Amino acid sequence: MPYVNVKLAGGPVSVEQKQQIIAGMTEVLFKVLNKPPQATYVVIEEHNTDNWGVGGESLTVRRARQSS
Repeated sequence: MPYVNVKLAGGPVSVEQKQQIIAGMTEVLFKVLNKPPQATYVVIEEHNTDNWGVGGESLTVRRARQSS
């Protein structure tokens, strides 16, 4: 039973986009590993950019600096 955990930081993700992610991940596991779709679990976690850091700073700070 495959379990895929997709973690996203920032911007809103629509219900339609989430469905595409779930379907796409499920399809890849079926095509590559022959795992049955009914046994594949995909979990999407959305995180605030204040709670995700890269290079010693939050994504909020990093993105603000890059857009300046």
